Amino acid sequence: MTEHEDTATNPALAAAEPMMEWWQKQWSQGVTPMARMQLAWMESMAEAMEFEAQFLKTLADSGQKIAQSFDGDTPQTQAEMQQRYQALISELTDAQMDRMKKAAELSHEFRRRVWEEI
Repeated sequence: MTEHEDTATNPALAAAEPMMEWWQKQWSQGVTPMARMQLAWMESMAEAMEFEAQFLKTLADSGQKIAQSFDGDTPQTQAEMQQRYQALISELTDAQMDRMKKAAELSHEFRRRVWEEI
């Protein structure tokens, strides 16, 4: 039995067909913006995860440098040791500031993406 035969034998189905077509059109248009907003959210989350991964890599690299300084390549003077630690702390501080800056930008970027979808 084809669709045309169904509507021919059932007058209620024939009467409801325009409403069903209208509803299907409205439903598909309503889903698309929500899907795009979800995509914008997922892109923002992916960027946040990337920033965190970069920060964790910096932490790991700094930890490795500290371990190497204790391993075999020990500095001769207190000033050399202080200089190494100061460089590592500076590197970590810069990484943290970069992380905070990107987090602040991410909030604005997410809002911009959502407004583009609306």
